[in-house]
Amino acid sequence: MAVILPTVRTFEAKRVRYDTQRAFDAVLADLRAAVGDATHGELADAAGGSLGKDDFEHRMKTVTGDSDFMLFFELDHGAWLKAYGIRRKALRWVFGNPVIAYTMLRHDIASGLFAPVEMLLLENEACDGMTILYDLPSSLMVIDDNRPLLDAARALDRKFAALIERVV
Repeated sequence: MAVILPTVRTFEAKRVRYDTQRAFDAVLADLRAAVGDATHGELADAAGGSLGKDDFEHRMKTVTGDSDFMLFFELDHGAWLKAYGIRRKALRWVFGNPVIAYTMLRHDIASGLFAPVEMLLLENEACDGMTILYDLPSSLMVIDDNRPLLDAARALDRKFAALIERVV
C-alpha cells in the first residue's frame, strides 16, 4: 500500500489581545447579553430540516444576539485547571453565525476551518481584570490571493472587534 504524505503549508496568523480592568464576570455577562445561545442544538435542528435559504436565515436570526453572533460551545478551562493548582477563570468560546460564515465559505470552503471563530477569556492573576485573546479571522482564513474572501473575512474581523470593544 502506498503511503500518502500530507502537504504542509506555513502561514502567519495575527493574535489580538484586549486587556481590561473590568471584572471577568461583568465582561462575561455583557458577552452573554450580546451573543445568542445556540448551545442546545439550534443550528443542527435548523440544518437538519428541509429549510430553504430564507427560512434558514430567518431561523438563525431568532438565535443570534444583537451582535449577530451566537455561542456554539463553551469550554471552562478554569474548572479543570484547579486540579493543577491554577485558580483563574478561563473560558474558551466557539461562536459565530452561519449566515456570516457563508459570506466566506462561498469564496473558499476551506475557510470553514476557522469558522466559527474562537476566543479565550482569561482572568488576570491578581483577579482585578481580564484579557480576551483571539486570532484575527482574516489572518487564518485567507492564505491565498482571494480578494472576495479577504473582503468578507475583514468584515468579520470588524464585527468581532466591535463586539469585544463593546464589552471591555
